[in-house]
Formats: sequence, C-alpha cells, structure tokens
Amino acid sequence: MRRDPPDSAWSRVIGTRVRLATIAGVFCVIHILSGCTLESEKPDLALDTPGKYRAPHGAADAAVPKLDWWRGFRSRELVSLIEDAQAHNFDIAIAVAQIQQADAQVQIADAPLFPNIGLNNSASVGKSSSATGSGGGGGVSRLYASNLSASYVLDFWGKNQSTLAALEESAAASRYNREVVTLTTISTVATTYFTILAAQDELRILHKDVDDSSHILDLIMQQFSAGTVSQVNVAQQQSVVATLRASIPPVEETLQQNLSALAVLVGRAPERFGARGGSMMQITVPRATPGLPSELLNQRPDLRQAEAQLSAANYDVYAARAAFFPSIQLTAQTGFQSAALKTLFGPGAWFYTAAASLTQPIFDGGLLAGQLELQLGLRQQFLQAYRKDVLSAFSDVEKALVALEQTSLQEKYQREAVLASQMAFYLSEQQLREGTVNLVTLLQTEQTLFQAEDSLVRVQLARLLAAVSLFQALGGGWAPPDKIASVASPH
Repeated sequence: MRRDPPDSAWSRVIGTRVRLATIAGVFCVIHILSGCTLESEKPDLALDTPGKYRAPHGAADAAVPKLDWWRGFRSRELVSLIEDAQAHNFDIAIAVAQIQQADAQVQIADAPLFPNIGLNNSASVGKSSSATGSGGGGGVSRLYASNLSASYVLDFWGKNQSTLAALEESAAASRYNREVVTLTTISTVATTYFTILAAQDELRILHKDVDDSSHILDLIMQQFSAGTVSQVNVAQQQSVVATLRASIPPVEETLQQNLSALAVLVGRAPERFGARGGSMMQITVPRATPGLPSELLNQRPDLRQAEAQLSAANYDVYAARAAFFPSIQLTAQTGFQSAALKTLFGPGAWFYTAAASLTQPIFDGGLLAGQLELQLGLRQQFLQAYRKDVLSAFSDVEKALVALEQTSLQEKYQREAVLASQMAFYLSEQQLREGTVNLVTLLQTEQTLFQAEDSLVRVQLARLLAAVSLFQALGGGWAPPDKIASVASPH
C-alpha cells in the first residue's frame, strides 16, 4: 500500500485549512461589506426645524394642551359626545382592526426565525398480487412508522430579521395611525358640534330679525293707512321680511345635516340621535401655546407614523438586498420504522437522516434587482413624504395661530359693530314711531344690524374652529413634563 510522505500529508492538511479559511473569509467580507453598504444607504432626513414660530403666542410652556383638551371648552355635552365617539366610532374600530392585522403579520414573519418541527405517525398494510408471475404467491406487508422531522433556514444574511423588523415598524405605524384617526375623529366631533351651535344661534337671530322686521312692517302699514308713506315703502319692508324668512330653510338644512353627521361620528343612527346644543356664547375658548417647533416631531402621531413607515421601508431594502445571497437550509428526521407494531420502538427500528442545502440565485431575469429597485424607490417616496409632513405640520400650527389671533380680534370688533347697529336700529324705530325719521334711513340701519349679527355668528364659529385646528395641529394633548420624565427614568 502506498503511503504519502509526512511532509506531503501535512501540506495537504494545511492547504485544506487555508482553503476553508479563505472561503469563510470571503463570506465574512461579503457579509461585512453588505452590512456597510446598507448602513451607508440609510437616508438622510435633512430636516430644517425652525427655532420658533413666526406668529406670537407667548411663552412656549405657558399653556400646553392637556391630554383631554376638549374639556377646556367647558361643554358637558361636547365632552359626552367625544367620549361616545372614542368608544363607538367606526373609523377608530377599523384602525384597531388594522393593528390586529399588523400584529398578526409580525407573528407570521417571526415564524421563519425558529425551526419547523413536525410529528408524523403512520401505519400501512399492503397485499401483493399472486398473478404477477414473480413466484411465491401474494403476501401481506405491514409498515409502522413514527418520526419527528425538523427544518430550519439559517438567516445568515439577515433577510428574515430585516423582514421582521420592517413589519414591526409597520405595526408601530398602525398604532400611530389609530392615534391619527382618533385625533381626527375628536376634532371632527368638535367642529361639527360647533357648527350645530352656530346654526342654532343663526336661527335664533333670524327668527328675532323676522319678528323685528314684521313689527316695522306693521308700523309702516299703519302710516300707509294714514297716508304718510307710499306703497313703495310698504313693498320695500315686505321684501326685507320675505328675504329673512327665505334665509331660514338653508340654515335649518345645515343644522339637520350636521346632526346626522354627528350621529354617525358617535356610532348612532340619525333617527335615534339628538343633540341639545345651545349657543356659542356658552363656549369658552381654552388658551393653548404651541411650545417649540421641534416638539411636534414627538407630539404629532401622523409624523410618528410617517417616521415608522420610513423605517419599515429601510428594512425592506435590507431584505431585498439579502435576497441576492445564498440561502442555507438544514433538515433532519429521526424516528422508528418496523414491519411489526410490537417491535416499532425497539433498538433496531430507530433511524435518522440529516441534510444541508445551499441555494444561490444565478439568473432570474432581473427579478431580484427589480425588487431591490422597487424597495429603494418606496424608501425614497416615504422619505420625501416624511419631509413634507414635517413642513406641513409647522405650517398647520402657524396657520392655526394666525387664524386664532385674527378671529379673536375680529370677534371683538364685530361685537362692537353689533352693539352700535342695535343702538342705531332701536333709535330709528323710536323715531319712526314719532314720525321724525326717513324710511330710507330706517331700512339702512335695519339691514346693517342684520348683517352685523350674521357676521358675528360666523366670526364666533371661525374662532372656535381655529382653536380646534390649533389643538389638532399640535397633535392633541401633551403629557405633563413630570410624567414624561418619570416614564423616561424608571428609577
């Protein structure tokens, strides 16, 4: 028998080790380089965060919104409606169901990270035909088996981990989406309720104006009977009365439509829902300061949702890149096989198999490259959407601050205009009784009063809607600083 020289055998061993080390090194280098490439491809947010808001609002911490900011309007009915909406609104329920789906997707993606183990028990009986010409006649064969199988795919390149991380970020985004839907629902309930109050105020003013103008018409009719005014004066006042009455149905339509919309928001049938309402004069506009612009990044749920979507897209890029590398699968099977049931679990019936396979994509017609480009494009899309959402958030706060400030001033001046118009109207009415006023002057003061009262209602509604918009732009209520500190520091 030929034996290799000692030096030759030792050289062969060294050569084998060198080749194994080289192969392992190549894999490690590829893994490291792929990781570095992915890390270097993380998108740069490049956010331009302003240091303060342009609109004046006082100190940043003067009156930050409370978590239950809607209670600041001092309306029990509004609070009750918002609580009903939080419990029964269908959009919120849909968002909760989407969270359940996202969590299920995470559970599904987590499964490949663990071995797949199965247990199989079988028994078979067969009889061979005696007419096959094989000799020996037919016979009965039995086979009993009980085996345990396991398979596992090594996630060497992190494909499954990246897919799982992407779905975890998507699940987080679904939770922020629920907060977005809840905040939108609460804001919509408040704006709809205030629109109802405005319609009720406007109806009360219209009915009062109809009564006042009808009273003036009676006085003009008396003077017409006495021959001191003409038919033209009577027709002018009749036109005023008819115009006011024609203004009532559209406002009534607005009232009923918003009541129906409010019923859907709280999960009720419109036919079985009613709101007492009242007047906007009973509503208090709570003070709120926006804090620092950078705080919006943590306060607004839509920004947190966009950030989570961007992070998920980033992990999807990692998973698409990892699909280019080999897939390593391990399988094993062990159990017992026997032709007789009584000897199934005997020492001689035990068997096992083990195998490992490596699959490397070579040519796929550009499928993997296309999937990677798709994920890169989606990541770029979410990146630009996030940047836009941040700038839009700053803009929303600025617009709400300006609207709240200007409508507050406008309401103040409009109240003064209503008081002056009321005084002019009542003086003109008194002079009409005395016969010392021109009817043209009376009609002008009458029209001025009605327009001023209508404008006041609209300005009051605009101010309330601006307040709601500010709370919504700020992301709803803010947790107190001491509570945030206690959560950040468990000790």
